[in-house]
Amino acid sequence: MQQISDNTQSAIREIFGTDKALIGMIHCPPFPGAPRYRSAPMAGIYDACMRDAEALIEGGMHGLVIENHGDIPFSKPEDIGHETAAFMSVVTDRISQATGVPLGINVLANAPIPAIAIAVAGGARFIRVNQWANAYVANEGFMEGRAAEAMRYRSLLRAEHVKVFADSHVKHGAHAITADRTIQELTRDLAFFDADAVIATGQRTGNAATIEEIEEIGAATHLPLLVGSGVDKSNVVEILKRTSGVIVASSLKHGGVWWNPVDIDRVKAFVEAARPALEA
Repeated sequence: MQQISDNTQSAIREIFGTDKALIGMIHCPPFPGAPRYRSAPMAGIYDACMRDAEALIEGGMHGLVIENHGDIPFSKPEDIGHETAAFMSVVTDRISQATGVPLGINVLANAPIPAIAIAVAGGARFIRVNQWANAYVANEGFMEGRAAEAMRYRSLLRAEHVKVFADSHVKHGAHAITADRTIQELTRDLAFFDADAVIATGQRTGNAATIEEIEEIGAATHLPLLVGSGVDKSNVVEILKRTSGVIVASSLKHGGVWWNPVDIDRVKAFVEAARPALEA
C-alpha cells in the first residue's frame, strides 16, 4: 500500500498500551436543549453515565467513548448549542477522575470542534469523527468533512495529544456524492488529512460491517483500523484478527438495545469471548 502520511505511530498502542483495544460506549441520556429531554435533574444524567462507565470498566473494557446519543434528532455541527459541550465536559471529567481509563469523545452529528474542546476540558485522549474528509448525505442532510477547521482548532488549543479516530464510509448516510471514488480512495483521504485511526462501520447503529468491507478498508491504510458498529461476542474474534480494536455499544446493553443501561454480565461475556484474539 502507498503510504501518504508520515504518521507512523500506532494511536491504539499509544493510548491504550496494547495492540488491540476493547472500547465501550457511553450513550449519554438527552441533555437539556434536546427534544427528548424531560427536565431530568442533571445529577441523575451524570449518575446514569457513571453507572454505565463503571460497568464497562469492571467488565474488562480498555477504554470508553462518550457520546451524546440521547440528543436525537441530531443537529448539524453549526447548530449544536454550547450547552452540549458544557454538559459533556462535566460527564467526561467525572468519568476520567473516577476510572482513569482512556476516553474518547463523539459529538453528534459530525462535530469535531466541540469534541476537541470537551476532550481538552475533560481529559479525553481522542475524538471520533464520522465524516472527516469528503462529503455525504446523512440523516441530518448534507454533511461535509471538517478536518481543516478541526485541525486548526486543535493547534489553537495546543491539543495535539488529542488523537482523531475517523470513520470510513460512515453509516447512516448515502455516498452518492463520492460514488465515483472507491472505498480505498476515501479511506486513504483520512490519513492524508492527518487522522490517527480509521473506523469501519455498518449501515446503521448496531449493524455490523462485513468482513469483506473491513478487509477492503484495512488494505487501504497503514493506520490502526477499528470496527465501530455491530460487534458482539459471536463475531469479535474474527473482527479482532483483522483490526486493532472494536468500539462496542448495543450488544453490551440490557436486551441488546442501545438506549438501555449497560449489562455487566454481557460485558464480561463479551470480554471473555474476545480473549483468544487479545492473547494471540
